[in-house]
Amino acid sequence: MTGALAPTKPLTAVDRCDRCGAQAYVRAVLAGGGELLFCAHHGRKYGETLRAKGAEIHDETDRLLETPAPPTEDER
Repeated sequence: MTGALAPTKPLTAVDRCDRCGAQAYVRAVLAGGGELLFCAHHGRKYGETLRAKGAEIHDETDRLLETPAPPTEDER
């Protein structure tokens, strides 16, 4: 084993915040091998503390700013 972390898959609508149950946009991969998922709010609240303890933070909160594509004719 090289000690490198395996790449993480993007978060989806099924992934929920471990603190409040909202959609997760932040994944904290812990130094011990586990992971925690957070909504944007709880990601901001706990992210720096977890990073200081050796967690790798994957932040996808920029997705909150994306504008969805308009529906196609088949989707209407």
